[in-house]
Amino acid sequence: MTATHQDEFEALFDPANRARPYELYAALRERGPFTRLNGLIGVVADHETCAKVLRDPAMSSDRANSQLGRMRQVQADQGQGEVARSVSFLSMDPPDHTRLRRLVSKAFTAKVIAGMRPKIQDIVDELFAAFQADGQVDIVPRLAYPLPVRIITDMLGVPLEDHDRFEDWSRNLVRGLDPMISIGDPAILAEIDKASQDLAAYFVDLIAKRRNNLGDDLLSKLVLAEEEGDQLTEEELVATCILLLVAGHETTANLIANGVLALLRNPGQLAALRADPSLIDGTVDEILRYDPPVQLTTRVVMRDTTVGPVTVPEGGVLLMLLAAANRDPEAFPDPDRFDITRDARKHLSFAAGAHFCLGAPLARLEASVALTAFAQRLADPVLDEQSLRYRAHMNLRGPEQLIVRFG
Repeated sequence: MTATHQDEFEALFDPANRARPYELYAALRERGPFTRLNGLIGVVADHETCAKVLRDPAMSSDRANSQLGRMRQVQADQGQGEVARSVSFLSMDPPDHTRLRRLVSKAFTAKVIAGMRPKIQDIVDELFAAFQADGQVDIVPRLAYPLPVRIITDMLGVPLEDHDRFEDWSRNLVRGLDPMISIGDPAILAEIDKASQDLAAYFVDLIAKRRNNLGDDLLSKLVLAEEEGDQLTEEELVATCILLLVAGHETTANLIANGVLALLRNPGQLAALRADPSLIDGTVDEILRYDPPVQLTTRVVMRDTTVGPVTVPEGGVLLMLLAAANRDPEAFPDPDRFDITRDARKHLSFAAGAHFCLGAPLARLEASVALTAFAQRLADPVLDEQSLRYRAHMNLRGPEQLIVRFG
C-alpha cells in the first residue's frame, strides 16, 4: 500500500471528511485494489470487482473465519478481552444463513410490504402535520428517524414507548459496523459492547413475554417457529431481532435524510420530482447510488485470492467500498451528477447475491412515501448548509442534523 493509499484510506475515517468523502473514494478507486494490515485486508472500490465478490458463493460472511477473528478469539481465550460475536444471519453462511433468512423472509414478501403502504402513508401524514406550519424542520428527528422506527417496532411488536430506550443502544451498535481497524479507542469499544449486551437483555425479556402472550407480530411468529422445531435458538432469536431493529431503521433513516439532502442541493431534480411523482422509484435508486446509507461491506476469502495486482491470503478480508463502486464511471456515466431519470438499478447499496438486503423493498417503500411527501408538501424548501452535521460513524453514513426552511 503506497503512502498515498494509506493517507487517503485513513482519511475516510476522519470525521472531518464525513460530509464529502467522494473525492477520496474516487482516488482510491482509480488507483485500483490495495492491501493493508500486512496483506490481511484487501480493499476494492470498482463496481465490477465488488459485484463479483458479493455474488461469489465461495466468499464467507462469517468474520470468525478470518485470521483477524481468530486472533481476537485467542486474545479472549487468554483473558485479554471479550469477543462479541453476532449470530444474526447477516454474518452467517449457508446452510444456517439459508434457514434463518427463509424464516424471516416471510415477513418481507411483496404482498406483505405492499399492504403496509397505508400505514406508512398515515405515519408520514402525521409527521408532516406536526411541523408543516413551523416554517423550518430538522428532517432527521422529525421525519427520517421516526418513520422507520415506528414501522419496525410495529412489525416486531416492540412497544412504541420503548423506542427512546433503544435509540442510544442502536446508535452505539452502528459504530461497531465500522471496520474494527478504524476503532482504536477502548472506551468506544466498551460502549459498543455494553449496548449489545443491554439490547440483547431487552429482547430476552420481550421474547419471554411473547412466549406467554403471543400476538400477530413478527417476534411472535419467530418464537412460534423456534418452538415448532425450526431450530431457531434463543441466541439466534435475539440476534435476529437486533439485526432487524437496527438495520430496519438506521439504514432507512439515512436513506431518507441523504435523499432530502441530494434533492435540496439539486433543485432542478426536486422540481422534476414535484412535477412528476412517477419519478419516485428512479429517485430512490439514484439516491441509493449517489449517496448510499451503507458505505462499505466485507467478505472473508476462504482460499488465497488474487484481485487485480494484490493477493489476499486464506482467512483474509476483502473490504468493498460500495460508495466508491456506485460512482464508478465504468458502470454509471457522469457518476458525480445526481440524475433521478438515469437507470441506477445496478447500484450495490443493498449488496448482491445471497446476502442481498432482505428489507430492501420495505426501505424503498418508506423512502418513496416520505420523499414524495417532501417534494409535494413543502413550498420553496431551502437547506441550512451551516447547520448540517454528520454522525460520527462512517459506514452507516448520514446526517445527524439537517435543517430545512420552507415557505
